[in-house]
Amino acid sequence: MSAREVAARLIEEVNGGVHDLIIANFANLDMVGHTGVMEAAKEAVRVVDECVGGFVDALLKNGYTAIITADHGNAEEMWDEGGDEPMTAHSVNRVPVIVAGEALEGRSLRGDGILADVAPTLLELMGFTVPDEMTGRTLFK
Repeated sequence: MSAREVAARLIEEVNGGVHDLIIANFANLDMVGHTGVMEAAKEAVRVVDECVGGFVDALLKNGYTAIITADHGNAEEMWDEGGDEPMTAHSVNRVPVIVAGEALEGRSLRGDGILADVAPTLLELMGFTVPDEMTGRTLFK
């Protein structure tokens, strides 16, 4: 998988300072989660952690705000309850939302957010009005 190449390109783009918004997807954990191979999942976690860490460091050094989230789990639940069969489907476990950046000093997030709340939060951070059609609400308290 190309996580390191993706991260290198993202860091290059961040350091270029051209973009107001960069959205990235590190799909490694999702892809290996479907295999049920624990060692592959461990390696994917290690690599993605390294890559996301470098990307976030670059974002923060360049004055960006970083948001990290997912739309579902997968690699955190590799086997069924009995440990007999690999669990290769997406999990329904709650996923984190991590927000960091100087512009957020003193702000905190609600703990009861849902996936539909991510877009309104992003729009608020960018200074846009959240359309009435959106069912989610900002994650900021």
